[in-house]
Amino acid sequence: MVRDIDRRDVLKSVGGAGVVGLAGCITQDGNGGDATPTEGDAGDGDTDGDAETDTPEDSGGESRTINHGVLMPVTGDLASLGGPIRDGAILPAAVLEDADIPVTIELQEEDTQTDPQAGVQAASSFASAGTPSVTGAASSAVSLQVYQQTFIPNGIVGCSPASTSPAITDLDDDDLIYRTCPSDALQGEVMAQVATEELGDSSASVLFLNNDYGQALKDSFVSAYESGDGSVQSEVAFEPEQSSYSSPLSEVMSGDPSLLVVIGYPASGIQIFRDFYADYGTETNIMVTDGLRDSTLPDEVGNDMANVYGTAPLAQGPGQEAFVEQYESEYDRAPGVFNAQAYDATAVCLLANAAAGENDGNAIKEQLRAVANPNDGTEITAANLAEGIRLAAEGEAVYYTGASSSVDFDENGDMTAVTYEYFQYNTDVENNIETVSTIDFQA
Repeated sequence: MVRDIDRRDVLKSVGGAGVVGLAGCITQDGNGGDATPTEGDAGDGDTDGDAETDTPEDSGGESRTINHGVLMPVTGDLASLGGPIRDGAILPAAVLEDADIPVTIELQEEDTQTDPQAGVQAASSFASAGTPSVTGAASSAVSLQVYQQTFIPNGIVGCSPASTSPAITDLDDDDLIYRTCPSDALQGEVMAQVATEELGDSSASVLFLNNDYGQALKDSFVSAYESGDGSVQSEVAFEPEQSSYSSPLSEVMSGDPSLLVVIGYPASGIQIFRDFYADYGTETNIMVTDGLRDSTLPDEVGNDMANVYGTAPLAQGPGQEAFVEQYESEYDRAPGVFNAQAYDATAVCLLANAAAGENDGNAIKEQLRAVANPNDGTEITAANLAEGIRLAAEGEAVYYTGASSSVDFDENGDMTAVTYEYFQYNTDVENNIETVSTIDFQA
């Protein structure tokens, strides 16, 4: 089932360091042949001759190197989701590896550890290396610090596939910050609608992670829920990755709400749900958000979690089918939450770099909307990304329609059209998560 929601109606009540250097670098030569494998590569191409110096720049041809970064939480509270999101972010470079394009793609990967301080330290390596654009970060708390302390001062374009905090919209960012995921100003409204219309709950309490993501999404839900017929009994913050959550659960459940909203990440969520089921059983409806859409949770928790529902951005862009085929071919598994958004973030940054013709963040930002938003040029999806890179490098007009959405940026660098999934945990289906319905958002 698909339901359309007009943006004006939806938003009316919404008032340790990473690896330094080019670890995991993926390169392609400009003629479509195999480049020399770097650290982390598993390439086995022909190594006859001096492959390291036989680059497009050294050969005097028209090819050039496109540099791009990927900043994701492969460790920490978001690790179980961050790894697959990282995989989506590096997939465009893998897809382009054997393509006949006039550029070499070089990626620099760093780990935020799901920690703002570690994220800022990791991000500094992009500035040191002169990397002009980065897919990341994932956690809003990390992204906000990374953007303000590193990317914006150094003129680095940041495009997040998963940072949904409304605070990102209002950053004084010199037009350097973009995202392929929607703002939580919308998700809070969607949650409130699901809680009242689908679950029939009139009272709720909220247990939320004590960071930018948790607080902003909690505020959005509470505002929307109370603007309708819902009553919020309590709002309780929790710290990440604690050994027990019995105390905050006791506080948030003291009013016997009909709905418990949990906003957090998987590493903490495992213990939260273990403690909840030990003390409260399965009678209370629970609603979670995208940060807890993790198919491994029922096995980790030891419960089928059939009373847990949730909302999350859903990948339903024009290029979704081609992306899924590429992802499954590369990783032998289906993509998960924000994986398509990560692919789109990298793809559009590579296209903008190709159009700009230089590794300069200010030049790239001038091309991002030009290569993404609809125009009279050639439509590019995951299926013909190589053609898009070639045309953009030749100065031809292109527009990218993504795997997650149309990837149409507004004046704030936010998406103008997205789709949300309303899901339920169900251990009788593949990957333990069943899509109940989808909700379209069109500006």
